[in-house]
Amino acid sequence: MNLGTLMLVLTGVSLNTAAQFLLKAGTRALGEFGSNGRSALGFFLAASTNFHVLFGLVCYVASFGLWLAVLSRLEVSLAYPLLSIGYVLSAIAAYFLFGEPLTLFKISGIVLILAGVGLLAQSR
Repeated sequence: MNLGTLMLVLTGVSLNTAAQFLLKAGTRALGEFGSNGRSALGFFLAASTNFHVLFGLVCYVASFGLWLAVLSRLEVSLAYPLLSIGYVLSAIAAYFLFGEPLTLFKISGIVLILAGVGLLAQSR
């Protein structure tokens, strides 16, 4: 895998991870789904005007476009497992942004994911 393709993968995964965190920030502002006596329609209408939710969707669309570029360059058996880097990014970002614990089990999982991605990348 060349550097350009690696950058596409990392940028796409980062945008996808950013989308998750923006959506989470948006739902924090909106409150829990089904609470406050708000109907599902009311919740989704409020979400459709929330900056974080809208920007999260923009990040998803951009990551989708980059994903198409990645798939045009790599075998799907290599490309798809590379998405697991998003699990690593999200665990680390959740620790810093939302104060979620980064336990020994999570760190061990991160190490295993990175080892697996490294092995897959070498299997070409």
